[in-house]
Amino acid sequence: MRFHVRRKGHSGRRYLHIHGNEDTARDVLNVHMRTYPGIAYLIDNHDRNVNIHGSAIDPNRLFSRTGADRSLRDLNPGISPQQLESVLSFLDHHRENLIRHLEPEHGDLLFALHNNRNYSVTEELNQSDDTSIRQKNHPREFFLCTDPRDFAILRKSPYNVVLQNHKPATDDGSLSRLAAHRSFRYVNLECALGERDAQTERVNWLEANLPHNY
Repeated sequence: MRFHVRRKGHSGRRYLHIHGNEDTARDVLNVHMRTYPGIAYLIDNHDRNVNIHGSAIDPNRLFSRTGADRSLRDLNPGISPQQLESVLSFLDHHRENLIRHLEPEHGDLLFALHNNRNYSVTEELNQSDDTSIRQKNHPREFFLCTDPRDFAILRKSPYNVVLQNHKPATDDGSLSRLAAHRSFRYVNLECALGERDAQTERVNWLEANLPHNY
């Protein structure tokens, strides 16, 4: 994977756009970085999945060997044991370097922006430790966070929020599972593809209300 990296000022905050086909999130983040300090990583790709050694994988499922294994098997039916092991070994060798760049500094936040087409907060309710559903008519727009302190603030917003820091038992290789396991602050903002104003509004609310550290 390659990323376009945008830096502004001096801040421990990190931003991430990891699915290349989620154009609204990319555009919102690019505009956001004109004003707010931090480091943004925007994937250099226009497809949802990336190709590693000839095999497709969801880039938000490679943050653990277990999750990467499952994603590779799902996206590459009939993958040989040798090819599977080749990609997994490559990821094992490089994963920590990627995480080192993405993990926020000084107790700050990793903020990921996503878009969806048919995914909604209802799919996360049973896997969440706590929830605040303020917009039942907008289930495709929601925050997912891993730090209870961030949840306590986000639940005061007029938006949908779920907390996942203990309850999810399945290791799916996502950044949210990694952040919960390693106890660094992570927030994912999901918005329907094309809902630029809705995503911008929520990004601005988070920036105005979540501290850079506690």
